[in-house]
Amino acid sequence: MAGHKLRQKIEYRIENFDLRVLSGIQPSGRLHIGNYFGAMRQHLQLQADHDCFYFIADFHALTSNPEPGDIARYTLDVAMDYIALGLDTDKTVFWRQSDVPEVTELTWLLSCVTPMGLLQRCVSFKDKVAQGLAPNHGLFAYPVLQAADILIYKSDLVPVGADQKQHIEVTRDIAGRFNNDYGVVFTIPEAHIIESVAVVPGTDGRKMSKSYDNTIEIFEPEESLRKKIMRIVTDSTPVAEPKDPDRCNVFALLRLVASPQELADWENRYRTGGTGYSEAKKRLAELVIDYFKPFREKRADLEHNSAYVRDVLAEGARRARAVAGQTLTAVRNAMGLGAYYGR
Repeated sequence: MAGHKLRQKIEYRIENFDLRVLSGIQPSGRLHIGNYFGAMRQHLQLQADHDCFYFIADFHALTSNPEPGDIARYTLDVAMDYIALGLDTDKTVFWRQSDVPEVTELTWLLSCVTPMGLLQRCVSFKDKVAQGLAPNHGLFAYPVLQAADILIYKSDLVPVGADQKQHIEVTRDIAGRFNNDYGVVFTIPEAHIIESVAVVPGTDGRKMSKSYDNTIEIFEPEESLRKKIMRIVTDSTPVAEPKDPDRCNVFALLRLVASPQELADWENRYRTGGTGYSEAKKRLAELVIDYFKPFREKRADLEHNSAYVRDVLAEGARRARAVAGQTLTAVRNAMGLGAYYGR
């Protein structure tokens, strides 16, 4: 009941106030439709009515030790994808995380008030190590950098999936401890849990993820996209037999791109029988291509104008630093270090 009331409170605030919304996305590969329906679409919707700060989290991406050339290329790819899909570069502050050095200083200052036990309880570190990622201090201390990202811009809301809710709770705990010890400096953020879309399945049925190599990229070449969709794992139910749409990976993706009327028709065909998965896959490919078709031309244009994209990120960093510098000055003064003057 308490969680329901909190969700209602957050939803009410989103509908009625111009809040500062912050989110970041790692440049760990080409973005896929799971990224879009899982988070990006909500980011783009929120910018219409709120003060949005979105960054490309290249510092966070370093915890998995990527190749230098890859992180630079993927950062530019992420920026192009967001702009092509409708990011308002005039209204929304959009930048590369490493272009705001203030966040790294704040990370150290917050580390000095963060109990070890708080980090040791974070399940994300344990999960990633269990998945085979080599443990390093950056991976362990990831929540402190994330807290600095959120707090330095005085964020009100942080849109996250349910699996990241604990990190926002850690941020709230760190901010509360600082405010209690040094006086009220930080805004205490709230998590805006993205619940409108269920887990987007990949071609193998697991959650769509670059780490599983089961993704369908947003701007994938059409022929490649069709081939991937035709390889989506399904069960062995014969064509003539009824099928359960709620247990079908193809139908789960149809939910994202088909109209309500067409989706109802597909559900009826599934439950009646006589329709094969191959037919559904072919239609899914057409719908995915049509859904992103309006953005493909702009994405192609941006590939030939990378200077513009870099200018957008540079201007975003300038705007982000203006806010970050003010917060860092307040933090330094509170801790007895003196004002921050920046570069």
